[in-house]
Amino acid sequence: MMNGKPAAVLLDLDGTLLDTAPDLIAAVNVLQAERGMPASPLEELRHLASWGARGMLAGAMDLHPGDDDYEHHRVRFIDLYSANMTEHSAPFEGMRELFPRLADKGIVWGVVTNKYERLAVPLMEAMAFDPPPVCVVGGDSAGKPKPDPAPLYLACERAGLEPAQCIYVGDSDRDITAGRAAGMFTIAAAYGYISADDDIAAWKADAVVHSAAEMEAVINGLCDA
Repeated sequence: MMNGKPAAVLLDLDGTLLDTAPDLIAAVNVLQAERGMPASPLEELRHLASWGARGMLAGAMDLHPGDDDYEHHRVRFIDLYSANMTEHSAPFEGMRELFPRLADKGIVWGVVTNKYERLAVPLMEAMAFDPPPVCVVGGDSAGKPKPDPAPLYLACERAGLEPAQCIYVGDSDRDITAGRAAGMFTIAAAYGYISADDDIAAWKADAVVHSAAEMEAVINGLCDA
């Protein structure tokens, strides 16, 4: 349990802050067309969007790290995605309204994602949140991606924060594992890219929410505790 009022809310990006699945799936659909394959529908791949290129290539094309042509398609996918990653991606409902209200309470916010930082930063800039995040940390920023807590520690370092006064919100078990390891209060985003096999209760997050409104209620409760 958090000791004292939170100083910051850090969020995963894909499936927690932004609905990026449409642009990720559009990129892999191009790869499918290039190989003469039918396009996979959005709902078939949506739950894999948190896994980026690896998830898209596995789900749509049965390509996995170590396969002979995996790296070629991974690079091609990232090129396609980076050229069009702001076409249909958007914040989940209520996210834009959340951050000004947090600012009114003196709480800053930031992003810690396993997406490459060179993709995450321009994507966040294009979203033009007000107030903007105090940090954007990618999966390649700290040397180790989540579930290692290193990216969360780096976010705290960049923003001048203490981990114990931070909340981390994510839609996968690796998010909650990283947040717990960093000593942060953890919130599982059950509205995100959750598969039928996910057992959210087994992640042992401090709270589970189904919307930005529920997230805000949890944060307000911590402020009032």
